[in-house]
Amino acid sequence: MNKEGATGIATAILLISFILIAATVASVLTDNSSDISEQDLEKMVDDIVDEISTYIQIKDVMGKFYSTGEESRIQKIAILIKPLFSIDMNVSELIIKLCNGEQIKMLYYGEQAEFIGTNSLFEHPIWNNMNCDNFSFVVVLDKDKSLVDYNTIDDSTDMTYIIIKLSENFAMKKGNTMTITFLLGKGTTRTIKVNAPLPMKQIVSLE
Repeated sequence: MNKEGATGIATAILLISFILIAATVASVLTDNSSDISEQDLEKMVDDIVDEISTYIQIKDVMGKFYSTGEESRIQKIAILIKPLFSIDMNVSELIIKLCNGEQIKMLYYGEQAEFIGTNSLFEHPIWNNMNCDNFSFVVVLDKDKSLVDYNTIDDSTDMTYIIIKLSENFAMKKGNTMTITFLLGKGTTRTIKVNAPLPMKQIVSLE
């Protein structure tokens, strides 16, 4: 697809998306049976706008607890992402910022992207080759191997986990929160907030 075509499709999607946002908000506001709060409504709209402006959908956020001494801490995070529509995204330009309220850490792409295959997500061998200064990809779907071979997400069907190994200073115990910001180049950013729940099981949702 040429750049003009991609730009035209992107513009059309943006217009349609803003119409859908307006329709959704109007529906919620006029539905007397809805008990959605203003804060929930704002978050819903913010999430939609973030998806549109960064072209990234965040489908799932998971973490895994590990026992460290007397308490369990989340030391691994996996974020499932999917492009909003087909457009070239060079992941080597992606930077991830972690902020736990006391410290900020910048992570850079470690040039590692591997298919998940038959491996368990948090036990995939790729973790063994990572350090706490980089992030990597465990790929779920990449038909043309653009991410695995060329560091590019280029199709709306591509789906991959961004995986992060937390250092001791950033490992999360119950009740901790952290913001994760994706700096995508060209001035676009996407921020999510993750919360460490009660460690009733090793693998937990952080949404």
